[in-house]
Amino acid sequence: MINYPYTVNNLNYIDLFSGCGGLSLGLHNSNWQGVFAIEKNSDAFKTLEYNLINKKKHFDWPNWLTKSAHDINEVIKNHSSDLKNLRGQINLIAGGPPCQGFSMAGRRNESDERNELIKSYIQFVDLVQPDLIFFENVRGFTMEFKKNKEKGIAYSELVLKSLRDLGYYVQGKLVNFSEYGVPQKRTRFILIGIKCSKNNASQEMVNSFFSELEKNKYSFLKSKKLKFINTVEDAISDLVQSNGIVESIDSSGYKSSKYGQPVSKYQKYLRKNITNKTPDSHRFAKHQETTIKKFQKILDLTKDRRNLDITNEIRLRFNIKKHTIIPLSEKDCSPTITTLPDDYIHYKEPRILTVREYARLQSFPDWYEFKGKYTTGGKLRKKEVPRYSQIGNAIPPLFAEQAGIILRNLLNG
Repeated sequence: MINYPYTVNNLNYIDLFSGCGGLSLGLHNSNWQGVFAIEKNSDAFKTLEYNLINKKKHFDWPNWLTKSAHDINEVIKNHSSDLKNLRGQINLIAGGPPCQGFSMAGRRNESDERNELIKSYIQFVDLVQPDLIFFENVRGFTMEFKKNKEKGIAYSELVLKSLRDLGYYVQGKLVNFSEYGVPQKRTRFILIGIKCSKNNASQEMVNSFFSELEKNKYSFLKSKKLKFINTVEDAISDLVQSNGIVESIDSSGYKSSKYGQPVSKYQKYLRKNITNKTPDSHRFAKHQETTIKKFQKILDLTKDRRNLDITNEIRLRFNIKKHTIIPLSEKDCSPTITTLPDDYIHYKEPRILTVREYARLQSFPDWYEFKGKYTTGGKLRKKEVPRYSQIGNAIPPLFAEQAGIILRNLLNG
C-alpha cells in the first residue's frame, strides 16, 4: 500500500473520466499531485500518458493499478479494497462522467447507457471518501428528465442528493469558461463538494468557491499576461495557411503550415518554449475544390452573421443537409466546440479547423501533443475517440488551473 501524506504544498487528487488530460493539466499547473487517472478509451489515455505521465511525471501511480486505459466499473469491481485503503489519503476526486447522453449539442438521450456512469461515479466517491469533489458536466445535465421514473428531476439534483447522503456539502452552478480567459463560449455545470465538518466551516467553504473563483480570475489572468476576453483571432491567427504550406509532421500525404509570428498575448502564452517551426497536430483537411468554393461563398455571405448556424436560405442555395455549419467570427469567442470539426468554418480561410486550432480554442498549450487518429466515423464513433473528439470533450486547462488554485485555498483555509 502506498501512503499519500499531504501537506499545504502537497495536495493530491484522482481524475475520473480523465479523457486526454485537460483537467489534469490544469491541476498540474496549479500544483496538485496526481495519484492516478481513470479513462476507458485507449486513444485518449495515450495522449494523457504521453504528456502527463511520461513527460511531466505528474502521477504517483499506485502499484496495484496498471498504467493503462481502465473502465471505472472494472476498477471498482477488481480493486474496491484498494480504493477503501485510500480513505484519509486523497484530497480530491475530480472529473465528470461522459456527457453525450446529456448534451444539447447532439441528440439528448436520457436512455443513453453512459448516463448510468453517474452511479459508478457516486460509488467510487463512496469507496475513497476524498476531502473534496470537483465535478464537471454539460449544461444539459441540469435539465429535467422527461420520460423515465425520475420525471421532473434533473440529473444534477440526483447527484447533489447522492453526495449529500454520503456526507458532503455540495453546491453546483453553470459557469461560462469564456469569462475566465478561454476563447470559447463554453458553459458547463460545475459542482463542488466538501466533506462535512462538525461546525459550519465546510458549508462556508463550498459556498465561497464560486465567489472566490470569480474574484481571483482578474489577478490570475493578469499574472499570465492574458486579456480577460480572448477572441478566435487571438487564439489562432498565427496558424493560417498563408504562413507557408509544408508537409504534415505526422500524416504522410497531408499538408500543414508553418507558425506565423505570434500577434496576441494568448498566442505567446500557449507557444511558450516552443522551438518547432511547424505546430503539432496542425494537419489541414483534404477538401474537394467544390467544398472550398462553397465554404468561400458561405464566408462571403455571412460577413455580418458569424458564430451562428447558417440560414435556411443558404442551406437551400447550396443543398446542405448537415445539421450544423457555423462560420466563425474572428472578433468574438467561438461557440462551444463539439467533437465534430466540420461543424465550423474557419473565420478567414475556406476550410474546417485543424486539431491544433481546436486545442487553442480549448486553451491547450502547443507543447501538449495529441495521439491517435485525427477523425473517425460511422459505428466506430462509439468506440474510438480521435484527436478532435479528445479536445472537444476536454475541460479547458486554463479554467482547470484557476479552479485548482481555489480548491487548494479551500483546503489550506
